[in-house]
Amino acid sequence: MTLFEKIIRREIPADIVAEEKEWIAFHDTTPQAPIHILIVPKKPIPRLSKTTENDCMLLGQLLLAAARIAAEEHLLEAGFRIVINNGNNGGEAVPHLHVHLLGGRKMEWPPG
Repeated sequence: MTLFEKIIRREIPADIVAEEKEWIAFHDTTPQAPIHILIVPKKPIPRLSKTTENDCMLLGQLLLAAARIAAEEHLLEAGFRIVINNGNNGGEAVPHLHVHLLGGRKMEWPPG
């Protein structure tokens, strides 16, 4: 069971900012920006590359949730970044698909 599954089951506390039937969003415990929120599907999918056509609706819900939360966090005018890591070289730390919502500072390119 992953850390995120334990958060979903409320076995581990988290600073939850939003939740719907299919996903949960909470503040990252090691933030990389002033605002760093993770949007996590409740369905345990290891990573983006393991999704299927059956996950299209869920993937859309995650992105729409990120946009909604960005608005609630007052990030729309200044901008924000969405990141999905996949695999070790992609920076994936928890093998459970999740969307990073980053904002509150200028994002650099390329990311490092």
